[in-house]
Amino acid sequence: MPDLWEKLLLTGIVVAVALVLRLVLVFAIRRTVKSLVSRERDVGDDLGGRARRILARASGVSAERHRQRVETLGSLLRNIVDVVLLVVVVLTVLATFGVPMGPLIASAGVGGVALGFGAQSLVKDYLSGIFMLAEDQFGVGDLIRVGELTGTVQEVTLRVTKLRDASGTVWYVRNGEVLTLGNVSQGYSTATIDVPVAIDEDPVRVQDLLRTAVGRMDEEPEFAELLLEPPSVLGVGAMEGGTMTVQVLIKTGPNQQWAPMRAVRARAQRALAEAGVRGPILPGGVAPPSTPGAT
Repeated sequence: MPDLWEKLLLTGIVVAVALVLRLVLVFAIRRTVKSLVSRERDVGDDLGGRARRILARASGVSAERHRQRVETLGSLLRNIVDVVLLVVVVLTVLATFGVPMGPLIASAGVGGVALGFGAQSLVKDYLSGIFMLAEDQFGVGDLIRVGELTGTVQEVTLRVTKLRDASGTVWYVRNGEVLTLGNVSQGYSTATIDVPVAIDEDPVRVQDLLRTAVGRMDEEPEFAELLLEPPSVLGVGAMEGGTMTVQVLIKTGPNQQWAPMRAVRARAQRALAEAGVRGPILPGGVAPPSTPGAT
Protein backbone atom coordinates (compact mmCIF):
# COMPACT_ATOMS: atom_id res chain seq x y z
CA MET A 1 0.00 0.00 0.00
CA PRO A 2 2.77 2.52 0.81
CA ASP A 3 4.30 1.64 -2.56
CA LEU A 4 1.02 2.55 -4.30
CA TRP A 5 0.83 5.88 -2.50
CA GLU A 6 4.42 6.57 -3.50
CA LYS A 7 3.61 5.90 -7.14
CA LEU A 8 0.54 8.12 -6.96
CA LEU A 9 2.65 10.87 -5.41
CA LEU A 10 5.24 10.56 -8.18
CA THR A 11 2.45 10.67 -10.73
CA GLY A 12 1.07 13.84 -9.17
CA ILE A 13 4.53 15.42 -9.20
CA VAL A 14 5.02 14.53 -12.87
CA VAL A 15 1.63 15.98 -13.82
CA ALA A 16 2.26 19.12 -11.77
CA VAL A 17 5.68 19.65 -13.35
CA ALA A 18 4.17 19.13 -16.82
CA LEU A 19 1.42 21.67 -16.10
CA VAL A 20 3.91 24.23 -14.80
CA LEU A 21 6.17 23.66 -17.80
CA ARG A 22 3.20 24.04 -20.15
CA LEU A 23 2.21 27.33 -18.48
CA VAL A 24 5.75 28.65 -18.84
CA LEU A 25 6.08 27.62 -22.49
CA VAL A 26 2.61 28.91 -23.45
CA PHE A 27 3.33 32.19 -21.67
CA ALA A 28 6.63 32.53 -23.54
CA ILE A 29 4.95 31.79 -26.88
CA ARG A 30 2.17 34.32 -26.24
CA ARG A 31 4.62 37.01 -25.16
CA THR A 32 6.70 36.40 -28.28
CA VAL A 33 3.62 36.60 -30.53
CA LYS A 34 2.47 39.79 -28.82
CA SER A 35 5.93 41.32 -29.13
CA LEU A 36 6.19 40.54 -32.85
CA VAL A 37 2.71 41.93 -33.56
CA SER A 38 3.41 45.11 -31.55
CA ARG A 39 6.73 45.65 -33.31
CA GLU A 40 5.05 45.51 -36.73
CA ARG A 41 2.33 47.93 -35.59
CA ASP A 42 4.92 50.39 -34.24
CA VAL A 43 6.83 50.36 -37.53
CA GLY A 44 3.61 51.06 -39.42
CA ASP A 45 2.69 53.95 -37.10
CA ASP A 46 6.03 55.66 -37.74
CA LEU A 47 5.19 56.05 -41.42
CA GLY A 48 2.74 58.38 -43.09
CA GLY A 49 -0.55 57.08 -44.43
CA ARG A 50 0.35 56.94 -48.12
CA ALA A 51 3.94 55.86 -47.41
CA ARG A 52 2.67 52.96 -45.29
CA ARG A 53 0.26 51.83 -47.99
CA ILE A 54 2.91 52.07 -50.71
CA LEU A 55 5.36 50.12 -48.54
CA ALA A 56 2.76 47.44 -47.91
CA ARG A 57 2.02 47.13 -51.64
CA ALA A 58 5.68 47.08 -52.63
CA SER A 59 6.62 44.43 -50.06
CA GLY A 60 3.42 42.41 -50.25
CA VAL A 61 2.85 42.52 -46.49
CA SER A 62 0.60 44.40 -44.12
CA ALA A 63 0.20 44.68 -40.35
CA GLU A 64 -3.01 42.63 -40.37
CA ARG A 65 -1.50 39.89 -42.49
CA HIS A 66 1.62 39.83 -40.33
CA ARG A 67 -0.57 39.51 -37.22
CA GLN A 68 -2.55 36.61 -38.70
CA ARG A 69 0.58 34.73 -39.71
CA VAL A 70 2.30 35.19 -36.35
CA GLU A 71 -0.80 34.15 -34.41
CA THR A 72 -1.25 31.07 -36.60
CA LEU A 73 2.34 30.00 -35.98
CA GLY A 74 1.89 30.69 -32.26
CA SER A 75 -1.19 28.45 -32.18
CA LEU A 76 0.75 25.73 -33.98
CA LEU A 77 3.60 25.92 -31.44
CA ARG A 78 1.13 25.68 -28.54
CA ASN A 79 -0.40 22.55 -30.06
CA ILE A 80 3.03 20.99 -30.48
CA VAL A 81 3.84 21.75 -26.84
CA ASP A 82 0.59 20.10 -25.69
CA VAL A 83 1.18 16.94 -27.74
CA VAL A 84 4.81 16.54 -26.67
CA LEU A 85 4.06 17.09 -22.97
CA LEU A 86 1.10 14.70 -23.09
CA VAL A 87 3.20 11.93 -24.63
CA VAL A 88 6.02 12.45 -22.11
CA VAL A 89 3.62 12.45 -19.14
CA VAL A 90 1.82 9.30 -20.28
CA LEU A 91 5.06 7.40 -20.84
CA THR A 92 6.48 8.57 -17.50
CA VAL A 93 3.35 7.57 -15.57
CA LEU A 94 3.28 4.15 -17.21
CA ALA A 95 6.93 3.62 -16.33
CA THR A 96 6.21 4.68 -12.73
CA PHE A 97 3.55 1.96 -12.39
CA GLY A 98 5.90 -0.64 -13.81
CA VAL A 99 4.38 -1.05 -17.26
CA PRO A 100 7.04 -2.55 -19.58
CA MET A 101 8.05 0.24 -21.92
CA GLY A 102 10.09 -1.84 -24.39
CA PRO A 103 7.17 -3.66 -26.07
CA LEU A 104 5.05 -0.50 -25.89
CA ILE A 105 7.68 1.63 -27.59
CA ALA A 106 8.35 -1.08 -30.17
CA SER A 107 4.63 -1.36 -30.94
CA ALA A 108 4.36 2.39 -31.16
CA GLY A 109 7.31 2.44 -33.53
CA VAL A 110 5.80 -0.20 -35.81
CA GLY A 111 2.42 1.55 -35.67
CA GLY A 112 4.06 4.87 -36.43
CA VAL A 113 5.83 3.42 -39.49
CA ALA A 114 2.57 1.89 -40.74
CA LEU A 115 0.70 5.12 -40.10
CA GLY A 116 3.44 7.08 -41.84
CA PHE A 117 3.17 4.96 -44.98
CA GLY A 118 -0.61 5.09 -44.95
CA ALA A 119 -0.89 8.83 -44.25
CA GLN A 120 2.25 10.14 -45.95
CA SER A 121 0.21 12.39 -48.24
CA LEU A 122 -1.53 13.86 -45.18
CA VAL A 123 1.81 14.46 -43.46
CA LYS A 124 3.12 16.04 -46.67
CA ASP A 125 0.11 18.37 -46.78
CA TYR A 126 0.62 19.50 -43.19
CA LEU A 127 4.37 20.03 -43.56
CA SER A 128 3.82 22.03 -46.76
CA GLY A 129 1.17 24.10 -44.99
CA ILE A 130 3.56 24.88 -42.14
CA PHE A 131 6.26 26.06 -44.55
CA MET A 132 3.75 28.12 -46.55
CA LEU A 133 2.69 29.96 -43.40
CA ALA A 134 6.22 30.36 -42.07
CA GLU A 135 7.54 31.72 -45.39
CA ASP A 136 4.44 33.89 -46.01
CA GLN A 137 4.09 32.59 -49.56
CA PHE A 138 0.51 33.88 -49.72
CA GLY A 139 -2.36 34.93 -47.48
CA VAL A 140 -6.10 35.43 -47.45
CA GLY A 141 -7.11 37.90 -50.16
CA ASP A 142 -4.08 37.27 -52.40
CA LEU A 143 -4.55 36.49 -56.08
CA ILE A 144 -2.43 33.42 -56.85
CA ARG A 145 -1.79 31.01 -59.71
CA VAL A 146 -1.47 27.31 -58.86
CA GLY A 147 -0.92 25.20 -61.96
CA GLU A 148 -3.82 25.99 -64.29
CA LEU A 149 -5.88 27.61 -61.53
CA THR A 150 -6.00 31.36 -60.90
CA GLY A 151 -8.06 32.60 -58.00
CA THR A 152 -8.32 34.64 -54.83
CA VAL A 153 -7.34 32.91 -51.58
CA GLN A 154 -10.41 32.51 -49.37
CA GLU A 155 -8.91 30.40 -46.57
CA VAL A 156 -5.53 28.91 -45.67
CA THR A 157 -5.20 25.90 -43.34
CA LEU A 158 -2.33 23.54 -42.70
CA ARG A 159 -3.84 20.92 -45.02
CA VAL A 160 -5.71 22.74 -47.81
CA THR A 161 -5.96 26.16 -49.44
CA LYS A 162 -9.35 27.37 -50.66
CA LEU A 163 -9.42 29.48 -53.85
CA ARG A 164 -12.25 31.25 -55.66
CA ASP A 165 -11.73 31.86 -59.38
CA ALA A 166 -13.20 34.59 -61.59
CA SER A 167 -16.33 32.53 -62.31
CA GLY A 168 -17.07 32.13 -58.59
CA THR A 169 -16.08 28.45 -58.40
CA VAL A 170 -14.39 27.46 -55.14
CA TRP A 171 -11.36 25.19 -55.51
CA TYR A 172 -9.71 23.20 -52.71
CA VAL A 173 -6.00 22.70 -53.28
CA ARG A 174 -4.01 20.32 -51.09
CA ASN A 175 -0.90 22.07 -49.86
CA GLY A 176 1.30 19.05 -50.55
CA GLU A 177 0.32 19.12 -54.23
CA VAL A 178 1.45 22.73 -54.79
CA LEU A 179 4.70 22.47 -56.74
CA THR A 180 4.74 25.84 -58.52
CA LEU A 181 2.92 28.89 -57.20
CA GLY A 182 2.74 32.46 -58.45
CA ASN A 183 1.53 35.26 -56.18
CA VAL A 184 0.13 38.15 -58.19
CA SER A 185 -0.61 40.18 -55.05
CA GLN A 186 2.93 40.42 -53.68
CA GLY A 187 5.30 43.22 -54.62
CA TYR A 188 3.89 45.15 -57.57
CA SER A 189 2.32 44.73 -61.02
CA THR A 190 3.44 46.16 -64.32
CA ALA A 191 1.65 46.47 -67.64
CA THR A 192 2.77 47.51 -71.11
CA ILE A 193 0.20 49.33 -73.24
CA ASP A 194 0.69 49.27 -77.01
CA VAL A 195 -0.43 52.41 -78.89
CA PRO A 196 -0.57 51.78 -82.66
CA VAL A 197 -0.25 54.69 -85.10
CA ALA A 198 0.52 55.06 -88.79
CA ILE A 199 3.99 53.85 -89.67
CA ASP A 200 4.96 57.15 -91.33
CA GLU A 201 4.20 59.31 -88.27
CA ASP A 202 7.06 61.04 -86.44
CA PRO A 203 7.92 58.73 -83.50
CA VAL A 204 9.49 61.54 -81.45
CA ARG A 205 6.36 63.69 -81.80
CA VAL A 206 4.10 60.75 -80.87
CA GLN A 207 6.17 59.99 -77.77
CA ASP A 208 6.11 63.65 -76.67
CA LEU A 209 2.32 63.71 -77.03
CA LEU A 210 1.97 60.54 -74.95
CA ARG A 211 4.26 61.85 -72.22
CA THR A 212 2.17 65.01 -71.99
CA ALA A 213 -1.06 63.00 -71.88
CA VAL A 214 -0.14 60.36 -69.27
CA GLY A 215 3.15 61.44 -67.68
CA ARG A 216 1.61 63.00 -64.55
CA MET A 217 -1.22 60.55 -63.88
CA ASP A 218 0.38 59.45 -60.60
CA GLU A 219 -0.20 62.95 -59.16
CA GLU A 220 -3.95 62.84 -59.74
CA PRO A 221 -6.14 61.81 -56.78
CA GLU A 222 -7.83 59.09 -58.82
CA PHE A 223 -4.56 57.26 -59.49
CA ALA A 224 -2.29 58.43 -56.65
CA GLU A 225 -3.01 55.28 -54.61
CA LEU A 226 -2.68 52.96 -57.60
CA LEU A 227 0.42 54.08 -59.50
CA LEU A 228 3.77 53.58 -57.78
CA GLU A 229 5.59 55.80 -60.28
CA PRO A 230 4.72 57.98 -63.31
CA PRO A 231 3.85 56.13 -66.53
CA SER A 232 6.89 55.73 -68.74
CA VAL A 233 6.84 56.02 -72.54
CA LEU A 234 9.29 53.32 -73.63
CA GLY A 235 9.42 54.22 -77.31
CA VAL A 236 8.75 52.29 -80.51
CA GLY A 237 8.14 48.65 -79.70
CA ALA A 238 7.32 47.27 -83.15
CA MET A 239 6.94 48.24 -86.81
CA GLU A 240 4.91 45.94 -88.98
CA GLY A 241 2.92 46.51 -92.17
CA GLY A 242 1.40 49.97 -91.90
CA THR A 243 1.58 50.11 -88.09
CA MET A 244 4.12 51.64 -85.72
CA THR A 245 3.54 50.62 -82.11
CA VAL A 246 4.62 52.95 -79.28
CA GLN A 247 4.71 51.36 -75.83
CA VAL A 248 3.80 52.85 -72.45
CA LEU A 249 4.81 51.13 -69.19
CA ILE A 250 2.94 51.53 -65.91
CA LYS A 251 3.85 50.20 -62.45
CA THR A 252 1.08 49.80 -59.91
CA GLY A 253 0.25 48.11 -56.65
CA PRO A 254 -0.32 44.34 -56.92
CA ASN A 255 -3.18 43.48 -59.29
CA GLN A 256 -4.21 47.16 -59.56
CA GLN A 257 -3.09 47.81 -63.14
CA TRP A 258 -6.47 47.45 -64.84
CA ALA A 259 -7.97 50.91 -64.24
CA PRO A 260 -4.73 52.78 -65.10
CA MET A 261 -4.39 50.71 -68.28
CA ARG A 262 -7.86 51.75 -69.45
CA ALA A 263 -7.14 55.38 -68.58
CA VAL A 264 -3.84 55.35 -70.49
CA ARG A 265 -5.56 53.95 -73.59
CA ALA A 266 -8.33 56.56 -73.44
CA ARG A 267 -5.95 59.47 -72.90
CA ALA A 268 -3.60 58.28 -75.63
CA GLN A 269 -6.43 58.01 -78.16
CA ARG A 270 -7.79 61.45 -77.27
CA ALA A 271 -4.42 63.23 -77.28
CA LEU A 272 -3.26 61.71 -80.57
CA ALA A 273 -6.60 62.35 -82.26
CA GLU A 274 -6.56 66.01 -81.18
CA ALA A 275 -3.02 66.37 -82.54
CA GLY A 276 -3.99 64.89 -85.91
CA VAL A 277 -1.89 61.74 -85.57
CA ARG A 278 -3.21 59.09 -87.94
CA GLY A 279 -4.05 55.54 -86.97
CA PRO A 280 -2.52 52.40 -88.48
CA ILE A 281 -2.50 52.21 -92.27
CA LEU A 282 -5.01 49.58 -93.37
CA PRO A 283 -4.30 47.07 -96.15
CA GLY A 284 -4.57 48.88 -99.49
CA GLY A 285 -2.83 52.00 -98.22
CA VAL A 286 -5.81 53.60 -96.48
CA ALA A 287 -5.09 55.22 -93.10
CA PRO A 288 -7.95 56.31 -90.82
CA PRO A 289 -7.55 60.07 -90.31
CA SER A 290 -6.52 60.89 -86.73
CA THR A 291 -8.08 57.83 -85.11
CA PRO A 292 -5.25 55.85 -83.52
CA GLY A 293 -6.18 53.03 -81.18
CA ALA A 294 -4.49 51.33 -78.28
CA THR A 295 -4.20 47.66 -77.44
